[in-house]
Amino acid sequence: MNIIIIAICLFCPLLILWLTYKSSLLNKVGSIIIAYIIGCTLGITGLIPDTKEIHSLQTNIASFAIPLAIPLLLFSSDVRSWLRLAPAFIKSTILGILGCILAIIVGFLLYGKDNPDMFSSIGGMLTGLYTGGNANLASLKIALGVDNSTYILVSTYSTMLSAVYLIFVIVLGKKVLLFFMPDFKDNKSKEELNIQIDNHDKELFLGLFRKDNLRSLFSALGLAIIIIIIGGGVAFLFPKEMFQSIFILTISLLSVLASMNKKVRSLKRTFEAGTYLILVFSIAVASQVSLKTLSNIDSNIFLFTTVATLGTLFFHVILSALFKIDTDTTLTTSISLICSPPFAPVIGSALKNKAVIGPGIAVGLFGYAAGTYIGFFVAKLLLII
Repeated sequence: MNIIIIAICLFCPLLILWLTYKSSLLNKVGSIIIAYIIGCTLGITGLIPDTKEIHSLQTNIASFAIPLAIPLLLFSSDVRSWLRLAPAFIKSTILGILGCILAIIVGFLLYGKDNPDMFSSIGGMLTGLYTGGNANLASLKIALGVDNSTYILVSTYSTMLSAVYLIFVIVLGKKVLLFFMPDFKDNKSKEELNIQIDNHDKELFLGLFRKDNLRSLFSALGLAIIIIIIGGGVAFLFPKEMFQSIFILTISLLSVLASMNKKVRSLKRTFEAGTYLILVFSIAVASQVSLKTLSNIDSNIFLFTTVATLGTLFFHVILSALFKIDTDTTLTTSISLICSPPFAPVIGSALKNKAVIGPGIAVGLFGYAAGTYIGFFVAKLLLII
């Protein structure tokens, strides 16, 4: 059975990538959401047994995937290019992160005071999620020592609520925001500042395992392993209870520093390889859901997650309106922070505005790099509120 579980975790993501490549509808839904749906279905139906031995294997797979995914996702970052983004995007990113933190604090004060240790960690994870996506949610699970059952609940609730948020933003977002925010104005200088990116949506599946990319991928994997080893060595210098936190924070920092090297940034398909590993992680974690897990719904966690999701958008929009940030910049920044960089082309297409795609990707990549640190800081901040 163990071999079957490993095969499911490794090959289901390939199927998901193929499906999202073939179907424009599934591509809009998003590979992460599909992975959670498949994983939860396997767990709830009992196709994957609900036993301690199987859960241990699933946890090991997830724990292996995330440290390897973090460097691969960050290698393609260009930190220096973030400084060249249009001022509106920089302001919107700051306001989006601030809005997220405000929403988390409100949610914690409303629903987390009875169990501050657990809800501060949940707040940290949600901050990481809504400033950088699922990679940071997974990283902070490990860094903050969150147990699997709590993580699964937070992942399930946030996935469901994020889907509702995404549909609202794409269908009605701009129409609503135009009532009290300025519309986007095209500007050639912004076009010139757009970051050049590959079309991850269309090339993700086909490009990942092409022969001409394999050498680059092997080099990236080798560098990622070196970073993991160094991160582990640094973490061992600290007390045992701090190991996971120091480990995740160290490999994130080293990966960002490595991305400043032009040769590292030019390694092909590292972002896609990291996305594949995030899908492996998602399948491994989501498949631990069982009927027993769902029967123990925690209303406070659900309500906290609801406030965090809707509050993040609410505060971001209010702050952006006060600082006169335009609709397209606000929505693109919000989508990139909450749903991750691959969704920037989705919102750009929905807005019929290609100019926002490049900066949107950069915002999301900044979230990948900074989200773990911001989430860790917020988790500690909540404990002293």
